[in-house]
Amino acid sequence: MSLGSKLTNRIDEAFRLGKEKGETALIPFLSIGDPDLETSVAIIRELEAAGADMVELGVPYSDPLADGPVIQRSSERALKNHISIVDCIHTAGACRRQGIQLPFILFTYYNPVLQLGFERFFDLLKENDISGLIIPDLPIEESGPVKELSVQNNIHLIPLVAPTSNTRIAQIAEQAAGFVYCVSSLGVTGTRSEFYGGVEDFIDAVKAATPLPVAVGFGISNRQHVERFSRICDGVVVGSAIVRSIEEALPLLTASDKRAEGLAHIRDFVRSLKTGEGA
Repeated sequence: MSLGSKLTNRIDEAFRLGKEKGETALIPFLSIGDPDLETSVAIIRELEAAGADMVELGVPYSDPLADGPVIQRSSERALKNHISIVDCIHTAGACRRQGIQLPFILFTYYNPVLQLGFERFFDLLKENDISGLIIPDLPIEESGPVKELSVQNNIHLIPLVAPTSNTRIAQIAEQAAGFVYCVSSLGVTGTRSEFYGGVEDFIDAVKAATPLPVAVGFGISNRQHVERFSRICDGVVVGSAIVRSIEEALPLLTASDKRAEGLAHIRDFVRSLKTGEGA
């Protein structure tokens, strides 16, 4: 047994507690640095208060192939502030210093990791108590070095599996750690009214291939979507809808006398996703 597998990981603990309570994990995504780093920490505090179970920390990227227009705009705003992958990782540490206990998952494209260097990258993840890692443009066939370091450092490398991956589901699931992230729709992220037609069968196939929790994302944007997928999944990821709520609140967040109102707007939306309250 590897050292990594002997240690407790916050993601595993969150899913374990959720299972005991009969609850599905709510996993918000946000672009770090939109509108600024300090506000990102404040937003994460509100996500925790609203009942989120873990958070994806999105690293702004100039060519986000998997992301739709809402998250692209968010990345562009953050990049204007020169937000780097190191800034995003340090944001997790800043949250811990403020007492925030949510598990953190870093969502980054591969090029910033390469530029930083694997050893320094994982040292920073560990120093800032990040529990998981998603790299959407890293094929499983090329993930060996990252996977090895993720195991050594007890940081779960979480794979994306798409409806078009039918012949590779078992291979992807076998390499997974933490949970398997099912992409509910074809194409990029974004809110939508329609999901892939065979999404339930697809999720069942993934669940049959792994003992790990299974979460679903891409397009989940309201309480009805959360309820639908909670019946068949262990977790739901909400990205574009939350990033849009931040975008809507920007005039408030960037005005010192209305900042609390802007944070409340985001908190109330996330609470509606978790509990239906105010939905």
